[in-house]
Amino acid sequence: MRLRSFVIALALLVFAPAHAALKVVATTPEYAAVAAAVGGDHVTVSALAKPTEDPHFVDAKPSHVVTLNRADVLIEGGADLEAGWLPPLMEGARNPKIASGAPGHIRASEGIALLDVPSVLDRSQGDVHAAGNPHFMMDPMNARVVAEHLAKALCAVDAAACGDYNARLKTFLAGLDAKMAEWQSALAPFKGTPIVTYHPTWRYFAARFGLVSDVYLEPKPGIPPSPPHLAEVMKAMGDRKIRVILVEPFQSRKTAEAVASRTGARVVDVCQFPGGLAGTANDYMALIDADVKAIVAGLAAK
Repeated sequence: MRLRSFVIALALLVFAPAHAALKVVATTPEYAAVAAAVGGDHVTVSALAKPTEDPHFVDAKPSHVVTLNRADVLIEGGADLEAGWLPPLMEGARNPKIASGAPGHIRASEGIALLDVPSVLDRSQGDVHAAGNPHFMMDPMNARVVAEHLAKALCAVDAAACGDYNARLKTFLAGLDAKMAEWQSALAPFKGTPIVTYHPTWRYFAARFGLVSDVYLEPKPGIPPSPPHLAEVMKAMGDRKIRVILVEPFQSRKTAEAVASRTGARVVDVCQFPGGLAGTANDYMALIDADVKAIVAGLAAK
């Protein structure tokens, strides 16, 4: 009997996982991708928002509450992007591990110099974020800051694996630096070129790579395009010789194509989230690579 008990105990010791993976939940897929790159086998990562879903208007589901209830770590943007849908999910989840102020609650925007911070909050100006433009991950150098922040936060939650987190961070940053050189070289010939986007999503990308992003199909953030505003956009495109319109999966391509047909512009399919374009699933650098190639092709087209 004692021998049997010993054998069972030994089997449990041998076959039980030495270190249970942290359940990491990100609000949007770009944070999930970076967390997976830094966390490796020490984490299981999921995202609440789909890569083809407008992150401002995520459909909060009961399954999201369950996911958050079981999470060890939550990563949110922290720049009000999720303000309309994350708080009720957090309230329903009732998980102290990821409550605001807990070590398992990570705000990715910490340490980021946000653009477009409003001097005065005025709801008549559309969906303006008080903290600033929340689409900062479109600048790969901000992804560097976020990756460093995530490694530090994961070390605080899981000290036993800290060495691995830091090693994987080093690998991620080296790869990012190498790709940055490629991306900057590819976009260098188009420095100063203006582009049209549906929403101010690409402000950080444009600032990093020398493009100009100040004309939008939306008259104000979050407000659908109107015929009078689109007429103004087309006039600006003619005056400034703008020939590229960037559109994401959840935005109206039909509207962009209508403007393009009247201005001789090209509609370029891009995305801010891994998984939104073919071959980019859960890979942040693959996403930026695909976006850069698409934008370069659009700008270079005659």
